[in-house]
Amino acid sequence: MARQLRLKLRRPPSYDRDDFAAGSSNAAARAALGAWPDWHGGALVLVGPEGVGKTHLARLWAEQSGAVELSAKGSDLIHAGPTLIEDVDQGFDEEFLFHRINMAGRSGGGLLLSARTLPTAWATRLPDLRSRLNALPVAEIEPPDDEVLEAVLRRLFARCNITPHDDVIPYLVKRIERSAPAAWVLVQRLDAVSGETHRPVSRVLARQVLEDETENLDLFE
Repeated sequence: MARQLRLKLRRPPSYDRDDFAAGSSNAAARAALGAWPDWHGGALVLVGPEGVGKTHLARLWAEQSGAVELSAKGSDLIHAGPTLIEDVDQGFDEEFLFHRINMAGRSGGGLLLSARTLPTAWATRLPDLRSRLNALPVAEIEPPDDEVLEAVLRRLFARCNITPHDDVIPYLVKRIERSAPAAWVLVQRLDAVSGETHRPVSRVLARQVLEDETENLDLFE
C-alpha cells in the first residue's frame, strides 16, 4: 500500500480576539489596555519577553481604538488620533518619539508603545525625552502560566493542522521552556518527526523529541 502523504498546509497567525490566549500571566496587561482612554498622559507601554502576546494585544487595542500603526523611526507628526508603535526598544527616532508622547494626552489622542524592555532602559541623548520615558505608565506581560501555555500549544498545533493525542499538551506544559517561541520550535519539530516517521503526535513521540533535544544540547556543554 502506498504511503499517504501529509499535506504541509499551515494556517497563518491569527490576531482575532477569540484566538488570544488569556490567563493570569497577562491579566494585568489586559486590564491596563482596557482602561484606555483613561491612561495617565494618554500613553502606555506594553512590556514583555518575545512571544508572550504583545503584538496580539496591541493589535486588539488598535482595532478597538481605531489606532494607526507607525514606525518608531518614523516622522509622522500629522496624525493626531490613537497611535500604536511596536518594538520601540529596537531603535527609535528620538525627536519623533518625544513629540508623539507629547501628543498622546491631547483630546482624541492616545499612544501605545510595545517593547521587550522597560522604557527606563531605552537609551536617549535628549534630557526631556529621558524624563518622559521614565514617567510613562507600564503594563507588563509575564511569561506564560500553565493556562496560557496550554492555549498557545493548542493554537500552534492547529496552525500546523496537527491533532495531538489528548495527553500530549498537558505532558508538554510541564516540561518545556515557558515561552511561545520555544513552544513553536517544539511543535515544528514534532510536525517534522511525525511526518518523517508517519507516526501520530503521541506522548511517546513527544517524549522522544524532548529527549533528543536534551541530548543534542548536552553535546555542547
